[in-house]
Amino acid sequence: MDNTPRVAIIIVNWNGKDDTLACLHSLRSLTYPNTEVVLVDNGSSDGSVESVQHRHPEVTVLAQKENLRFAGGNNEGIRHALGAGAELLLLLNNDTIVGPDFLSFLVQRMSSEPRCGMAAPKILYHDDPQRIWYAGGVVSFWTGTLRHRGIRELDAGQYDAPAPTDYATGCCVLVRRSVVDEIGQLDPGFFMYGEDADWCLRARRAGYTVLYEPRARIWHKLSSSVGGHLSFFKLRNKFIGNFRLIARHARWYHWLTFPWMNFLVNAFAAIRYLLGSPRASKGKPSPPA
Repeated sequence: MDNTPRVAIIIVNWNGKDDTLACLHSLRSLTYPNTEVVLVDNGSSDGSVESVQHRHPEVTVLAQKENLRFAGGNNEGIRHALGAGAELLLLLNNDTIVGPDFLSFLVQRMSSEPRCGMAAPKILYHDDPQRIWYAGGVVSFWTGTLRHRGIRELDAGQYDAPAPTDYATGCCVLVRRSVVDEIGQLDPGFFMYGEDADWCLRARRAGYTVLYEPRARIWHKLSSSVGGHLSFFKLRNKFIGNFRLIARHARWYHWLTFPWMNFLVNAFAAIRYLLGSPRASKGKPSPPA
């Protein structure tokens, strides 16, 4: 890999015009020189396509007739990027704001590790910029849960060492082209949630590593397209997606615990969040992942 491989930045939008325009504006400040930004619009009705084409003519817009959701939309962008010769693919949520040098750090990390198939940045809350949302991911097959390391902790440098991680969140992940060639694209069978971790677990089983790079930083607004952080729609589909993920990758002995532990752990986490959070005293609690 040379010092500046071609990176396709793939963003999926569904009726998120304002968030998407803000994200694209932040990408204009990137220090990394060799990119193509690809916006996949999932059949929006809020004028997103027209606004992006007017304000960001440099962006390639792939307008879909229907909502293909996260996996389907990203797969459309991946197919375009591979056909255009991209060496690296960056999946990026439309409700994020990026640091100017985040992509340079991710590419540096991947270039320094020949078997690094995926790399993820440190992700912080947009409305609380020093509070961590993601500093690596942990999968527990015993409880059937996924957990963000450091979530809701103030960033005091405690997660500033690059390290392997169980999974990278699809909010922002840099992927090597060879990974897609070998293991395929995201699985659209996941209706919502779990498809990013499934992709990472498949890559790891193929012999690639997934790395967390803390020098790369972005800020996430969280769940803006699914009705809120504790909406029934989000909680229901997150449970279904996680259950499908663990059922696919778990060993037989994990089935002794994870179906019922998954329910208990997530119920406890929701109750704990509702009863209080690090920012509750300020009247503006930090949302769960």
